[in-house]
Amino acid sequence: MSHELDSTRDDGSLAVRRDGPVLRLTLDRPSRRNALSHSMIDAFVDTLTEAATNDSLRAILIRGAGDDFCAGADWIATNESGQQRPRTGDLVRRIPHAAHRVIELIHSIQLPVVCAVRGWAVGLGCNLALAADFTVAASDALFWEPFLARGFSLDSGSSWLLPRLVGLTRAKQMLLLGEQVDASDAADWGLIYRAVSPADLDNAAEDLVARLASGPTVAIGLAKQAIHYGQHATLSQSMTQELFNLELSCRTGDFKEGLAAFRERREPDFRGR
Repeated sequence: MSHELDSTRDDGSLAVRRDGPVLRLTLDRPSRRNALSHSMIDAFVDTLTEAATNDSLRAILIRGAGDDFCAGADWIATNESGQQRPRTGDLVRRIPHAAHRVIELIHSIQLPVVCAVRGWAVGLGCNLALAADFTVAASDALFWEPFLARGFSLDSGSSWLLPRLVGLTRAKQMLLLGEQVDASDAADWGLIYRAVSPADLDNAAEDLVARLASGPTVAIGLAKQAIHYGQHATLSQSMTQELFNLELSCRTGDFKEGLAAFRERREPDFRGR
């Protein structure tokens, strides 16, 4: 699973590393604050699609190289002078299979996803962090949705993610006024999981990933799916979905281990199966 890019331009790369049950993804384009190029987005989609069907994986960690997490999509590269103007409808045809697909995969993959954020998380980069199950950020990190400040409408799931995480008023504060939110406020609002000192970020992210990777992976994935399903379902529909998920999770080895550990009054040793 590798997507190393070789280009005379600084298109960057998505560095992919397997560390036991943990898939580590690094946005590697620090000269552009890790803004996602077309090739990086394509690699992201391919890597997450493959990870979704890899039974040996148990957690995903996403971080940025250098001082920033991600400055969004690379619109400068998209609109470079000298390139032929794309035909009408280009964004509508292309983006659902590119940037939007990254957000969908992070949100829906049945593996826990953690983001570790330093510096700027902007636009698509901000929404990438918000789509993760847990985002841990350095206390001086900044989350910014600058779409309207750049003269175009909302993108990459911001209109769906923000209101659900922080409510309409704060969502409008970020989306319509374009106000930047530091990590401490983001944690207080419930926008992210936790803000820590910059020196503690790596350890906090690693501890969280280790905790998730040692959990009952199938049950975690089903619980994640049920939580998201419940955002647009009735109580009765949600409980029905929970029953089907319960039927599946009760057939796992981790369920049997959980019961045995309870009876024996010890910590369970889940294997993700």
